[in-house]
Amino acid sequence: MLVTSEGSIACAGKSNLERSCMANDSIRIAPVSGGIARIEAQFHGDAFEPHRHDTYALGLTLRGVQTFRYRGIVRYSQPGNVIVLHPDELHDGGAATEEGLRYRMMYLPPEMLIDALGDRRDGLPFVASPVVADRAFAESLAGAMLDLDGEIGDLHLDDILSRVADGLLRHGDSAKRKANGKSDANAIRRTCEYLQAHSQRQVTSGELEKVSGLDRFTLARHFRTSLGTSPHRYLVMRRLERARDMIGSGRSLVEIALETGFADQAHFTRHFKKTHGMTPGRWASLLSQP
Repeated sequence: MLVTSEGSIACAGKSNLERSCMANDSIRIAPVSGGIARIEAQFHGDAFEPHRHDTYALGLTLRGVQTFRYRGIVRYSQPGNVIVLHPDELHDGGAATEEGLRYRMMYLPPEMLIDALGDRRDGLPFVASPVVADRAFAESLAGAMLDLDGEIGDLHLDDILSRVADGLLRHGDSAKRKANGKSDANAIRRTCEYLQAHSQRQVTSGELEKVSGLDRFTLARHFRTSLGTSPHRYLVMRRLERARDMIGSGRSLVEIALETGFADQAHFTRHFKKTHGMTPGRWASLLSQP
């Protein structure tokens, strides 16, 4: 499920293209709050080509039947279900019936869970089934996404993170987490902050070794255990976030690509499509629609 920061929705089907771009298809974007992105979307037909995020995608199906291919299997979610997509897992998205679909989704950076998991953290919680029935989990997500116009206060954010951590652990694969082992939370936090601050340029492994205090191979293992992705992928995603916010500003895609650290427009386009299920040109055209 793909979000834009400007309130547009991607239409990626072929035979279903006209149907999936119906006038009542829409997406509502909440202001990023506490590092968490939140949306409400409704559409018909196919919506998104296969893509992947580096965040947890946590959602509630509100109306209709939500369908997506995830880990090689077509999944279905009905109203009341919780959707849990693990960071860096390939998926697409669409409505399974002619009725169409409405859902809410929040995108939670996994590094925000480090403190909430506390001494229970032995790897990034992995939920094998992406569609779960859990009333407490659903209520915690509903509370986090109830007011899409307002920001999330500090106390509310702490409660959200605590309850989401509990939900992920309830449904997570403990054997997988134990096999991954524990990671150095402080080293990962320092690395994330450094990559965020220097996302517009090339960052070397030597730099990250100095920042983290770990050798490059240990850092790579710890990073994936904690965040489900690699330092390189994390850096690319921070560039894409900046680029996505610049699309629609009147700047050319070439300028945006170079300013955000990509080698050229082709390099930018490849990464954008892998992450958002559409090209930046298509994104720009959707932003220009009334």
